[in-house]
Amino acid sequence: MKGSIYLVATPIGNLEDITFRAIKTLKEVDIIAAEDTRHTLQLLNHFEISKQLISYHRHNEETKTEDLINMVLEGKNIAIVTDAGTPGISDPGEEIVKRAIENQIDIIPIPGACALINSLIVSGIPTKEFSFFGFLPLNKKNRKQVLEKIEKEQKTVILYEAPHKLQNTLQDILEKIGDVNACLVRELTKIHEEKLYGTISKLAELCKEPKGEFVLILDLNQIENEEKNKEMTLDQQYELYEKQGLEKKDIIKQIAKDRKVSKNEIYQMFLDK
Repeated sequence: MKGSIYLVATPIGNLEDITFRAIKTLKEVDIIAAEDTRHTLQLLNHFEISKQLISYHRHNEETKTEDLINMVLEGKNIAIVTDAGTPGISDPGEEIVKRAIENQIDIIPIPGACALINSLIVSGIPTKEFSFFGFLPLNKKNRKQVLEKIEKEQKTVILYEAPHKLQNTLQDILEKIGDVNACLVRELTKIHEEKLYGTISKLAELCKEPKGEFVLILDLNQIENEEKNKEMTLDQQYELYEKQGLEKKDIIKQIAKDRKVSKNEIYQMFLDK
């Protein structure tokens, strides 16, 4: 009889975010395939779970996937976990799911923490429709191609970024896409959790020496925003952008862009008021 594969979401920082079901699953499976066995061992020790651990990460995913599938076909139940968050989301998991489907193996998701969703809901940026691009490629050609795709988006866009690459990413977005409104979420669920709001240039100023892991949410909802802004008064528009953390000069610039007029014209309208 075949076993099953469990995709178990683990905390992205705060250990209290693990679910009762995740703990129960990790206690009951035969094997846990972990992105970093040392990191996962700390989690298991905290919840007094003792299980066989197998290393399963990006660099051995191709070879280890077949081994894990064979174990499941022999009747073993296996949990897939990453260092943090949900397997398959910018982490190992996607390949074994494909092979499991081919072998008619049951795949069971154990929901839990996911950095992109939790960052999105605190961003103040439209959540109705969004695209997730994960980490931008390091290769210049591939990076340029992805940025060109993002440039064409007309909805919310979510990216992941490491601290040592953040400034370069912000500058690339500024040059290729523009000084759009955004939200930067740092160290989500951890002690130094922080949310920063404003334009890309403002975020670049605020994060000159970035520390921790980042989620970047871009507001590219241009068509939707333009339609809404046409119905707003000048004061309503000003208040909207002020709440998003923009400074006065940036607010005037954005209103002028929305209304397709010069900044001086918007400035004069405020003076007249």
